[in-house]
Amino acid sequence: MKVPKKYTGLLFAFVMSLLMAFIMSGVLTALFAGIGTQFFSHWMNAFIHAWPAAFPSVLLVAPIVKKIVASLTE
Repeated sequence: MKVPKKYTGLLFAFVMSLLMAFIMSGVLTALFAGIGTQFFSHWMNAFIHAWPAAFPSVLLVAPIVKKIVASLTE
């Protein structure tokens, strides 16, 4: 199943925020709590809390970043 092109920006924000929140919550969980027997559950708990903040953040920041990148490239 493919998503219509008009939802490209929304789908981009969804996937980008999902992956970034997943990676960053894992890195920060390992850094601050360590990698032990409860690592995965702590990581998933952090991810569940991080992703709802990441998704709207990407929606808000992506247009600004596109303009900055456009101004820095030829």
